[in-house]
Amino acid sequence: MQFSDISRDPTAPYRLIGILLAICIIWPMLQLAQFEPLLLLDPKNLRVMGDFLVQFFPPNVQVEFLSLVTKATIETLAMATAGIVLAMVIAIPLGLIISYSLSISRIGPTSDHQFAQAIRFIARALILVLRGIPEIVWALLLVRVFGLGVIAGVLAIAITYGGMLAKVYSEILESGNTLPARAIILSGGGRIASFLYGLLPGSAQELASYTVYRWECAVRASVVMGFVGAGGLGQLMDQSMKMLNGGEVSTILVVFLGLVLLADYISLVIRKQLA
Repeated sequence: MQFSDISRDPTAPYRLIGILLAICIIWPMLQLAQFEPLLLLDPKNLRVMGDFLVQFFPPNVQVEFLSLVTKATIETLAMATAGIVLAMVIAIPLGLIISYSLSISRIGPTSDHQFAQAIRFIARALILVLRGIPEIVWALLLVRVFGLGVIAGVLAIAITYGGMLAKVYSEILESGNTLPARAIILSGGGRIASFLYGLLPGSAQELASYTVYRWECAVRASVVMGFVGAGGLGQLMDQSMKMLNGGEVSTILVVFLGLVLLADYISLVIRKQLA
């Protein structure tokens, strides 16, 4: 047997085929999306971008405007936090319902398998509707119901993120060690006990980390929803952009970067506490 036969990777042809297939799929997609990154290096485009960025300096640090930014920041944090709390109220029961590792009808001593499957199907359909419609669409609808203000943003985040959290919560619970939960169910325990003592101890860190990440996403989403009148920093940024005041916009962007750093720090602290 030759050395080349031993050293040759038997999976190399398959990887090469996979790379070629990926290129054949991705290249037409890039052409369809009109992806032309070299346009960024065009001197005319660089000059236009430079003239645009100059308008953002220096940031506006006037006391009157900073007071408005502070108020809008509190509204944004309240919108994101209240929205995530309500989303968790929606997501936790739905996530537990669709989790197969907590299904008494599948692994426990019961005969209502068809009924449980129907409930699980309804829950999955509801999650699909909740997370399938973007939060900006819910915000547009809710602004017309409740008027301009933070309440529309809170409910829009709660509805959309409730579906997202429910789906990911169930996947996190399924990907962990499900043997303790199954043992509790087989010994006569209920779903809540199986979740609290069987699944939650091993998945708490990942669940908390993803929840904080979604809170960070909710903070960013509030910017977009502010453009349709949902309040917070987004609405203030919309007003500043309409007035062509780049200094105010740059100040708001700096505040947003600070909020993202705050979310990262909170996530780090939670992971350390749960480790």
